[in-house]
Amino acid sequence: MIYYLYDLLKDFDLPGVGMFQYISFRAGAAIITSLLITMAFGKKLIGFLQRKQIGEEVRDLGLEGQLQKKGTPTMGGLIILASIIIPTILFAQLDNIYILLMLITTIWLGLIGFADDYIKVFLKDKKGLAGKFKILGQVSLGVIVAATLFFSDEVVVREKQRDIHGDFRKEILVNQETGQQQVQFVTKETKSTKTTIPFIKNHEFDYAWLVSFMGENSRKIAAWLIYGIIIILIITAVSNASNLTDGIDGLATGTSAISGATFGILAYVSGNIIYADYLNIMYIPQVGELSVYIAAFIGATVGFLWYNSYPAQVFMGDTGSLALGGALAVFAVIIRKEFLIPILCGIFLIENLSVMIQVAWFKYTKRKYGEGRRVFLMSPIHHHYQKKGIPEAKIVTRFWIVGIILAVITIVTLKMR
Repeated sequence: MIYYLYDLLKDFDLPGVGMFQYISFRAGAAIITSLLITMAFGKKLIGFLQRKQIGEEVRDLGLEGQLQKKGTPTMGGLIILASIIIPTILFAQLDNIYILLMLITTIWLGLIGFADDYIKVFLKDKKGLAGKFKILGQVSLGVIVAATLFFSDEVVVREKQRDIHGDFRKEILVNQETGQQQVQFVTKETKSTKTTIPFIKNHEFDYAWLVSFMGENSRKIAAWLIYGIIIILIITAVSNASNLTDGIDGLATGTSAISGATFGILAYVSGNIIYADYLNIMYIPQVGELSVYIAAFIGATVGFLWYNSYPAQVFMGDTGSLALGGALAVFAVIIRKEFLIPILCGIFLIENLSVMIQVAWFKYTKRKYGEGRRVFLMSPIHHHYQKKGIPEAKIVTRFWIVGIILAVITIVTLKMR
């Protein structure tokens, strides 16, 4: 909203108004606003939740300090949602297709998480929202995201054009004032289902290649189906993995902040034609605007840590964890870096895999030996380390360190190919 003040006031030549046209300024304003919202309203919301006795029900799993968490306010994800949505609406271009998709994603998954928390807290049903309804909500969102990215004419990439010999075409531009010549590649905006593969020199993969053997009439439908299925799997997997990671104070919040900051860098360079050309990565017009959203995302997660770090004064609940994971997934898909998720969101991946391994091995050994056996002392894996007697705060800090290492590796992939 404030962004559009520039269009209204630019003719009045007021000092400072021109700053609103710069993404970097609006991203900075978004992160500051997001932090202020969490600081200003976080404590008030915690007080409200305490008065309404909206506290966490804790099962006794034999973990040190676990029962002390009983009654800690939950549904704090409302703070995160407000701190993301409000700054984005204020400072981003609301007619940008990518911004709209991210707002829809945040609200959509936030509502699913809110429904789950509401059932647990107010209806006293520990199971929460039935799993099939969660999956249905995630799949529905995946269909919306995939359909928008696949069919919308606003979603394009700028590709280098080749000549009849297969070489990239170049053109010479002459500066009329200095007479200097500059050689640049000939590019064209086009619809594409290409994405980025890390560590590979020609690092682009086209989903349409998977159906290239089919006839022309059915190829587009098949490409859309494959693309849609992949997007649905990514959104479902990452949002649920974030939910699993939210098991000890500050773990999911800090990990999300690290991943968000890294994706913000990738979005900025992907949406800047100069940096994209220098790094030889896919240039995606208009995607740089996502820097404003991700700045608000970072501010929301870092600000929430003020209350969520050990010992937590409030838990985000599914209201926050589903929204954070889903937002990271959709963001990665939009900037065409979804294959970087296993690296950058490696903590989420490990948490998810630990549960899958534990369940699969328990079922296998119970069927084979008549008694279920476990790989980990408890899953997700952060509980395994708690069972080993490592303090909760140390586990979180070490996981953050691993997350930072993975973030550095992700950035390095821009040049390692």
